[in-house]
Amino acid sequence: MAPTSRTPRIAAAVALGAVSAFGLAACAPAASGGSDAGDGAVTIEYLHRLPDGEGMTPVAEIVDRWNEEHPDIQVKATKFDGKASDMILKLETDIKAGNGPCLAQTGYSEVPQLFVKGLLEDVADEAKAYEDNYSAGAFSGMRVGDAIVGLPQDTGPLVYFYNQAAFDALGLDAPTTLDDLAADSAVAAAAGKYVTAFTPDEAQNWLAGQSAAAGDTWFSTAGEEWSVDAEAEGSQRVAAFWQGLLDGKQTLATERWGEGFTAALNDGSLIGHVGAAWEAGFLLDSLDGTPAEGQWRVAQLPDFGAGAMTGPDGGSGVAVMKGCEHPAEAMEFNDWFNTQVDDLASQGLVVAAKGTVETPEKMLRQFGGQDVLAELATATENLNPDFPYAPGFSTLSKMNETAAAAAAGTATVADVFTTAQDTAVASLKDLGLPVAE
Repeated sequence: MAPTSRTPRIAAAVALGAVSAFGLAACAPAASGGSDAGDGAVTIEYLHRLPDGEGMTPVAEIVDRWNEEHPDIQVKATKFDGKASDMILKLETDIKAGNGPCLAQTGYSEVPQLFVKGLLEDVADEAKAYEDNYSAGAFSGMRVGDAIVGLPQDTGPLVYFYNQAAFDALGLDAPTTLDDLAADSAVAAAAGKYVTAFTPDEAQNWLAGQSAAAGDTWFSTAGEEWSVDAEAEGSQRVAAFWQGLLDGKQTLATERWGEGFTAALNDGSLIGHVGAAWEAGFLLDSLDGTPAEGQWRVAQLPDFGAGAMTGPDGGSGVAVMKGCEHPAEAMEFNDWFNTQVDDLASQGLVVAAKGTVETPEKMLRQFGGQDVLAELATATENLNPDFPYAPGFSTLSKMNETAAAAAAGTATVADVFTTAQDTAVASLKDLGLPVAE
């Protein structure tokens, strides 16, 4: 993806914050994640949190294949079993002590703050050689201004899941616009069913992704100052849509990871869902062996007003850590690993790399033979390429609290985006970054 006109200024603002707030970029000790083995081979350490579950191609097996084919660049992969936030703390501690890995898995929303803290290398020169192997929207997740800190691995574009049999019974087609989705919601609600769920516990990434799908860009810069615009036209459109459904009791207001969501899925009252692509790997597990098995399909997100565009809800890349002694070799492995698309798909990932991925048997069975991964690959290509995150994005989890209040009727969905705006500005200031008022 070609840099936007504001990219150099973003880099300047980030660099300013890195020096003023943390002072780590210039003084972080060299990491030990890349070294020269005794036989002259380069050794690269890679820290990941991929699931390595039953039926998946183990990361160790993929890495062993690389090591056999590349005797001069040997990779040691280590799985981190804790939470993503705990892994970030470990990386920060280890890199400051000079014991960090060369490569590590990082969520896209984590990248800007890690860069500001001086924990990531700028490997733009190496990364550009591999850029064409990935979707533009996913590749942008590893950019911080002019800097590129690694390569994308998986994506989480928002898509639409729906029960085709239930839709057919109601005379509905898969919605292609917000107006369609609103009309479908009214028909379904009259029959005691819901074609969406409003999920407060996912509001931070879920609603931000919908703003991106509506064409918004939340974070940019003016001069050397960060600008935040979480209440622009797209967000207003998203807020009005969900407020209308809540007011009309035409959406299921429930936590995504609570019992209510799964119960509604199982009893057939929930027949549609705006969700992240990675949910395809487990969304329908509770329907296995029931009459509803094979009835669901996945479609592109309805047009939120910006055409064939969707927004990110999760996803991660593999970044080069500060002090990596062999960044070129690390990036060579990074690209090779992230383009092993079938192996990564077996891990349940919606891969960021271009290429045809075979939909596994489980998905074929659960989605009635649909080539699910082909549909998700289209969604990945449709990601908004201009929706960068900002340092401190994690603090926007306060959106979830306001969304819960909106679901209860004590706040509005528009208030959720106001929370995002106010929290983002405060967080940037707390990090010592200049913010335009």
